[in-house]
Amino acid sequence: MTIDGIWAYAPGSGHVEGHDPTGYAVVTADGTLGHVEREAGPHGLRHLVVDTGVWLFGRSAVVPVGVVARVDHADRKVSLACTGEDVKEAPRFRTDSETTDPAYLAAVGDHYRRLTPRGTTPA
Repeated sequence: MTIDGIWAYAPGSGHVEGHDPTGYAVVTADGTLGHVEREAGPHGLRHLVVDTGVWLFGRSAVVPVGVVARVDHADRKVSLACTGEDVKEAPRFRTDSETTDPAYLAAVGDHYRRLTPRGTTPA
């Protein structure tokens, strides 16, 4: 079992265990973000590394798989339950070693846990 729900695909998301989403388009509530560069899960902290291309000045972003709202294998698309701005405001991903750094991943998880769940309004 993973540390908490932010690091696991939600039931009903369409994720199929063993099916690699590398290369799938990544879309947010407000548009296309980029594509899945790879999926990783060190220390039970499963996440996607998303290549945002020029959208975030040529940088990649780390997104916990618990933020995935839907995986559409037919269209090769991953939909996130957040906005592109939410991803942009997450702790900046600089080096591949961060994808195995528990402290960095904890900061990423904390950021996404604070977001308003999809379909609700802030208090």
